[in-house]
Amino acid sequence: MTASLGGAAVGRRIGIGLMYGLWKPRVLGAWRVPAAGPVILAVNHSHNIDGPMLMGTAPRPVHFLIKKEAFVGPLGPFLEGIGQLKVDRSSADRTAITEALGVLERGGVLGIFPEGTRGEGDFASLRAGLAYFAVRSGAPIVPVAVLGSAERRGRLVRGLPPLRSRVDVVFGDAFEAGDGSGRRTRKALDEATVRIQQRLGAHLADAKRLTGR
Repeated sequence: MTASLGGAAVGRRIGIGLMYGLWKPRVLGAWRVPAAGPVILAVNHSHNIDGPMLMGTAPRPVHFLIKKEAFVGPLGPFLEGIGQLKVDRSSADRTAITEALGVLERGGVLGIFPEGTRGEGDFASLRAGLAYFAVRSGAPIVPVAVLGSAERRGRLVRGLPPLRSRVDVVFGDAFEAGDGSGRRTRKALDEATVRIQQRLGAHLADAKRLTGR
């Protein structure tokens, strides 16, 4: 099933309504996201609302790669309907890879949690998938820091940050992951992963200084 740009646009409208209705997003640097053409948003991941928060605050509709375990019951058709991509993290999921590259080939926005799963949200451990998509497609990467989503004080609902609390979403400068050679060897991808990790880590540190988080 090809991810629908129209579906992602619907998802963005839903995200805007939910995120701004339940919390107080403060969005910084959204102008750094290219207005057109393929782009990859690389997002730190410390809370379940990080994906929906970005869908509701990014200036363009986003297709996220989401673990297949989230596609259960009625949530599965809903996520597919709003243009999200199911990925099996236990193996090289060729279908998900093809669909993600298709989003970029059509000039869309691909959202990736490069840490692979929720953790400290500090970009300390990156999977090679982000480097592969960036080098293979040539799409620039925009680092995104979501800060405050894991706030534990004052929660009314377990597992969610306090309702109406502020969540900062900080977009960084777009950059190219490859070295310009177009190489896709394991060595080239490993080198790209190191470059990406350095850029993402630096952006997160800048975002924390900027927001006082």
